[in-house]
Amino acid sequence: MKVTLLHPPVYINKHGLTALRPSLPLGLAYIAAVLRDDKHQITVIDALGLAPEQMVPDGDIWRLGLTPDEIIARIPADTQAIGITSMWSYSWPIVRELIQKVKAALPQVPIVCGGEHFTAVPDLSLLQAPIDYIVMGEGEETAVAVFRALELAGDVTGIPGVAYKKDGQVHKNPRRDRIRNIDELPWPAWEHFDVDAYSSNRLVSGIYYGKTVPILATRGCPYQCTYCSSPNMWTTRWFARSPKDVADEIQHYHTQRGAENFPFQDLTAILKREWVVDFCREIETRGLKITWQLPAGTRSEIIDEEVARLLVRSGCKSLNFAPESGSERTRAHMKKMLTDDKLFRAVHASVKAGLNVGCFFVLAYPTDEPADLKATVRLAARLGRAGVDDVSAGFFFPLPSTEITRALEKEGRIQYDDAFLKLPIYVHNKFLSENRKFCNAFTAAQLTRWKYKVVAAFYLNSFLFRPGRVFRILWNFLRGKETSKMESFLQETLRKFRLRKKAAPEAQFAPAVASRRVPAGHA
Repeated sequence: MKVTLLHPPVYINKHGLTALRPSLPLGLAYIAAVLRDDKHQITVIDALGLAPEQMVPDGDIWRLGLTPDEIIARIPADTQAIGITSMWSYSWPIVRELIQKVKAALPQVPIVCGGEHFTAVPDLSLLQAPIDYIVMGEGEETAVAVFRALELAGDVTGIPGVAYKKDGQVHKNPRRDRIRNIDELPWPAWEHFDVDAYSSNRLVSGIYYGKTVPILATRGCPYQCTYCSSPNMWTTRWFARSPKDVADEIQHYHTQRGAENFPFQDLTAILKREWVVDFCREIETRGLKITWQLPAGTRSEIIDEEVARLLVRSGCKSLNFAPESGSERTRAHMKKMLTDDKLFRAVHASVKAGLNVGCFFVLAYPTDEPADLKATVRLAARLGRAGVDDVSAGFFFPLPSTEITRALEKEGRIQYDDAFLKLPIYVHNKFLSENRKFCNAFTAAQLTRWKYKVVAAFYLNSFLFRPGRVFRILWNFLRGKETSKMESFLQETLRKFRLRKKAAPEAQFAPAVASRRVPAGHA
């Protein structure tokens, strides 16, 4: 078939206080690869890669990338099927508008959707948009089956892992079993994407260390954190590629594409000590002069001084830990299996080896009380003294189809409208608003103050014990260089300022796009 795959535009919060940046759509690139290998003719229209500097006002936020009309104008007239991805539920208003306009323009062409959002809320998606089929969960095998059935005019409705609507009712087939031997999957089909456009605009996950290609070395996570969408998306099974296959992929991009920086987008890359050691030695043996990093929250249990040294020798420059809270009580509610002793053992080993280390905190978890936030402030201060480079402190927001969200639903505190689904865009603002919190023990103003207390406790201790960091951050900012999340934040803030300034004259005369109403990870 002639299949067109669409990567929609995304929202950008002009008032955001983090360096969260959209990056290459790794999941869609895997789908493009398996469909290509199944002999379909693939066209990819990547709204971000084709217009990485186009910002369009949408109420009090901005859209980044091609508009829906510009995307539709690029769809080949003879396309026979369309695939659309959506990783984050906060992008649903844009994606929904795109689906509606695509179906209006090409009513006979079936639309197949997949990704974290559609897996989390298939009912809502099918009822609000003219979608023909949804691929739920891990998508490669199901996508191949769906598009092959469409080509042969077969029965799509009986395929495992598919959701669809019939006679106004949503039907969801049993989920397909997880792919066990993921070494057999083809590498992402980056030939259909403008990798350079992402790198040159620093649209990368983690820290920008040069030309970037994301890597997925493992899939899934065995843990069951209450705020995480992984148990629904991936189940709690963890499967790893062989270290050799991952190293082969990295070496290919390095030699064929000149890539230098490889952020691992795994949920839990560091889980088995033997795997990490073998991978590091594989990179060392090949003499690859590359940089790789772990921008997601990394498990701390297996990082000791030996592993940390191996990480650095193999080119790893940066990793992040996710204590989430300084309170053991809050972590227990989160089902976060982490203790301070484990955390600081890994922190001390990583700092000693010379890794850039960051930590994530989530404030305003529904069970938080003053003692819990005081514990978080104390932990942030200790981490600053221990040599951690950065912290990211955000406010809790409930992701669809997670354990904590289901609990809040039972309490009647969540309604699946656009205002709820767009929460992640707004919780990174300078100030939290009263209608965007789920912690009853505090007002929004109090929670905002606690956020700044956490950040201040960390950076005051960090700069006091390492005063040279201030000058390094300023010097790197002036040079446009990134070596830490703080520097990434400064560079991203400067980039958004330039794009807003560039878009401002047009925005003054263009009517704002009508705001429509509806996870990736946590704050």
